[in-house]
Order: sequence, then C-alpha cells, then structure tokens
Amino acid sequence: MNIALVGLSHKTAPVEIREKLSIPEERIENAIAQLCKYSHIEEAAILSTCNRLEIYVVVNQIDRAAQQVTEFLCEYSKLPFADLQQYLFTLLQQDAVKHLMQVASGLDSLVLGEGQILAQVKHTFQLVQQYNQGERILNQLFKQAVTTAKRVRTQTSIGTGAVSVSSAAVELAQIKVEKLSACRVTIVGAGNMARRLVQHLISKGATQISIVNRSVERAEELANQFSDAGVQYYPLAELMSLVATADLVFTSTASVEPLLDKAKLKAALQPEQPLMLVDISVPRNVDADVNELPHVRVFNVDDLKTVVAQNQESRRQMAIEAQALIQEDLEAFQTWLRSRETVSIISCLRDKLEKIREQELEKALSRMGSDFAKKHQEAVEALTLRIINKILHEPMVQLRTQRDVEAQRLVLQVLQELFNLDTPEVQSSFVAQTSSLSISTVEIAAKNINVAQVNREHYKVAQMRLESIEVHAKVEEVIAQSVT
Repeated sequence: MNIALVGLSHKTAPVEIREKLSIPEERIENAIAQLCKYSHIEEAAILSTCNRLEIYVVVNQIDRAAQQVTEFLCEYSKLPFADLQQYLFTLLQQDAVKHLMQVASGLDSLVLGEGQILAQVKHTFQLVQQYNQGERILNQLFKQAVTTAKRVRTQTSIGTGAVSVSSAAVELAQIKVEKLSACRVTIVGAGNMARRLVQHLISKGATQISIVNRSVERAEELANQFSDAGVQYYPLAELMSLVATADLVFTSTASVEPLLDKAKLKAALQPEQPLMLVDISVPRNVDADVNELPHVRVFNVDDLKTVVAQNQESRRQMAIEAQALIQEDLEAFQTWLRSRETVSIISCLRDKLEKIREQELEKALSRMGSDFAKKHQEAVEALTLRIINKILHEPMVQLRTQRDVEAQRLVLQVLQELFNLDTPEVQSSFVAQTSSLSISTVEIAAKNINVAQVNREHYKVAQMRLESIEVHAKVEEVIAQSVT
C-alpha cells in the first residue's frame, strides 16, 4: 500500500478558495466514507483547519487514487477541475509523511511554531481511530506525527514566545487603530481562538470587550475566565446592536455562512460610521461585499502574513533543529511501514513451509510403522521444526531490517514468485516492473544485497534459473547443523 496526500493551504490558495473546501467536523465522517468508496482508496483522513485542507489516503494505485481525491474535492467545492487544480498540491509516500510531521510541529503554519495546529492534528487522529478501525496505516501515521510534534516542542524552543493567529490578529488591529485601549471591541465566537483574542486584547490594554455567541452558556463561561477585566457576554440575537456600537469587531466562529454582510452593516451603521472588522474564520464570517462600504475596513487571515513575517526570521534556527528531529521520526515510521509490508509474505511463506513439513513428516512416520517409539517421533518433529526455523531466520531478519525500499520490495516479489505465494498486498505495493530482470538481480535479491544498480531486463528468464548452488549449500548446511 502507498500513502498519498492531496490538499491546499494558505501557501497555495487564497481564503476565498479555502473556505469552499473547508469541511466541518459534522461532515467529516460522511466525507471519509465517500472517499473510501473509490476503488483505489483503502483508508482516508481529513485535516481541515482555517489555513489548510489536507486529505491523506492509503491507496493501491497512486496516480488513479490522487485523481479520485481531486474528483471528490471538485464535487464537494462545486469548483471545476480547471479552476481548482492550480491550488492543489500532491505529495507521495515519505514526502506526505514528512509533511504531516512538519504540519503537526507548526513548521508549515502561517505563524511558525504556533501550537494550535497540534491540537487540530490530535483531533484528526481521534477521528482516524474512530473511522479507520484496527491497527491500520493512517492510525500509525497520525500517532507518529503527534509524537514527533511533542518532541519538537519539548526538545527545541520553536514554541517559546511564538505568536498565534489570534495574537497576530490583535497585533494587526493595534497597528491599524489609533488607540486600542480606547476601542469598544466585540468578539463573535466563544471557542479557543476567541479565548486567545480576549487574552491578547487584555494584554494590549483593551478594557471594553464584549463576547457574542450562538450559545450564551459558552459565552458566559468564556467571559467568566476574565471576570477581572469586566468582559461582557451576549446572545447572537444581539450581534447587530453590538456591532453598531463597536469600533473593532473580531469574528471567529465555525459558521459556514457569513454572519455579517453589506446589507446588514448598512442597516445597522450610521452614515460614514467607521468600523474595523478582523475575520479570522474559514469559511469567512464576513461577506466579501462588505468591502464595498467605504467606511468599513475588513481584514482576513491572509492579511496577517505581513504581521507574522517579522516573527519568522528569529525562529528559523529553531526550525532547523526541529527538522532534524522530524527526519529521525520519519525514518522510524518508514521502518515500521516496511516491516508491515513484509508481514503478509513472511506469514504466507512460513505457512507454506509448515504445511510441507507436516505432510512430509506424516509420510515419513507412516512408513516407519507403529514400532517407531513416540519419543522418537517427537524428536523427529522437533528436528523438522528446527530446520524450518533456522532456514527462515536469517532471510526474515534481513528482510525486516532492509532499509532500501526498492530492494525490499524486489525481494518480496521474488519470494512471492519463487514460492508461488498468494499475497495480493505485496503484489499491489510492488512498484518496479516485474516482467523482466537479469539472473544477477534475482541472485542478489535472494542474498538480500543492495539492488539499486541492478539491470531489470530479463526477470522471467532469471526466475527459471534461480536454483543456485549457494542456496542449496546453505540449506544443506542448516540441515546438517540441526541433525548434529
């Protein structure tokens, strides 16, 4: 099986495209089920945040599966392929794995080192466990990504003093308004980003803060966390009256429809009344037509890039340290993935040899007759078991620890063909052409030697000539050792 990633982010797509592809949590399960109905997709996971939508899939045919994910995105966003394609990126195998580790560690965030993304990746991991039952590849991938991100945050200073989207939004507001401490501020929403907005506003001297939210209970709970600052809370029905008296409004909700538009604001505001809106939601809570109002200034998450750019340079060295840790964990995951691919072939090979052993042992014991003592029968059975185990031990160890992916897959394919093993998973994951290889390739693969420079032209011929003196000599040696 192969890992593929198809997605878009703040680096590749503007907010007006990202909001069309944002998948709310209540639609994640249905989206995963839809993806897994495609013929070439075995597992799927969706990471959907304000700055990215990334779909991770385990597939049996990379090119076709990537095309199927793109088809899904076009259908979901109602965007034609020609319009959407330019914003998408595709990563395969270890590139996809490394990217997820970087994302979870905050290295691919709009704000380098921000920590909120780790919580979002953790949540996606929980959904993966919920919707992809069993010890499957995406479970392990997201588990490893979360572990890696924790290492990065504890073993480097990447998260120390890092700004978040919320703090960057407050900083932007501080730059744009004359005096933040004198502003009447309204925050729409009561989630984690809203909580961070309140924190940073208070630290910048804001004293007139109101929270409005669909759930009054959540708004009250958030306001109570800052009771010393006199934060007020209101139901969503009071939104327009609060906006009408505000100087500065932040929006941070999960609404899929705009909460503020040109018509609502035109009706609520006095003629030429100034207002600043900072919308850090995706999909946007503020409709694009608000920009047509001459006295209303609107900023969204894409406008934060100039603010956070000042923070980036000082953190680049920390990012280099983090990349070294990510590389270590990437290799660990690749080792796990390679060992997983060998399980079916090893199991099939052992089962086949065990079946042969049992059949031949039964024939031998029947020829010896009833006079052959039971203790001798047990000794002979133990002998045959030892022979099988010793023959298999060294090749299996070498197969599990092979670091060259192509070499390992070549060995698996040779074993499958040589012993006529029914292992479709190995067959589907084998990348190289299997119609041709030279005799030297097969001999090298049988000995588990690096095959990177091997010519792959006469495989079928080589298979018929694989019966080498060295292989027979090795088996004879093992049998002799077991008997003595």
